[in-house]
Amino acid sequence: MNIITVANAEPRENPHGVDVRKLYDTEDAQAMHITLAPGQALKRHITPVDVFFYVLEGNGVVEIGEEKRIVSADTLIESPKGIVHCWYNESNEVFRVLVVKAPRPAGKTRLL
Repeated sequence: MNIITVANAEPRENPHGVDVRKLYDTEDAQAMHITLAPGQALKRHITPVDVFFYVLEGNGVVEIGEEKRIVSADTLIESPKGIVHCWYNESNEVFRVLVVKAPRPAGKTRLL
């Protein structure tokens, strides 16, 4: 059994400059934990695989394609491969999201 806590997962360097921690990484899928402090955002980007997001804590804005929505804890959001997406924390609280990519990307994410 392999047990990983967010607190013990090493932060990963990333082009967004936010707290990203790898929780799961196999040939089949990948899971990351993202924490956005108030005012932080991801850069708009495109992933080469389907992604789903599960909001763990707080309220944030998700943008997928032409749609933008405010979402809160205990919400799952689907993002198909090849679609521009990003996250914004416009609140005064911490915003945490679990990101799952399946299958595990073979190619690179493209920043816009």
